[in-house]
Amino acid sequence: MGVGFEVVVSEVDELNGGDPEVEILQNARLKARAVASRPQSEGAIVIGCDTDVVLGGRAIGKPVDTEQARGHLRCLSGVDHEVLSGLVLVGPGDGEERSGIARSVVHFRELDEELIERYIATGEWRGRAGGYAVQGLGSALVSGVTGEIANVIGLPVGLLLELAPELLATA
Repeated sequence: MGVGFEVVVSEVDELNGGDPEVEILQNARLKARAVASRPQSEGAIVIGCDTDVVLGGRAIGKPVDTEQARGHLRCLSGVDHEVLSGLVLVGPGDGEERSGIARSVVHFRELDEELIERYIATGEWRGRAGGYAVQGLGSALVSGVTGEIANVIGLPVGLLLELAPELLATA
């Protein structure tokens, strides 16, 4: 028996400005609970995930415009930063919850203004925590990752399988 997957946008208002670990896990919980409460989710394991870039002890979020995207990249230039993903699974039936946080460290190259401008012009930064996508052209900004690359991309698969090993058994 195979496992079916469907991506559903939760459309919840995300928290921001607090302790990054608490905020990221709570955002994942809000997303998972919002989707789990829908009638079409009955009998399903619902996965909520929230990923953000943490620099200097605070989550920097997704840039809202090109100027903020430039600012994010300038701050990240030559700096190691942490990527945290909160993952919350809500089980079928009684709504049992399993949760955890995945961490990875991203090592950024020194970025000159020309590279920043070329990357901004791609538009790939839109909707991306920290203003970059390591799985795309943003890989040119990164010299390495310590930890799970899937976490940096946005779904910590290792943590997911740790929380729900039955997903692998039924795939």
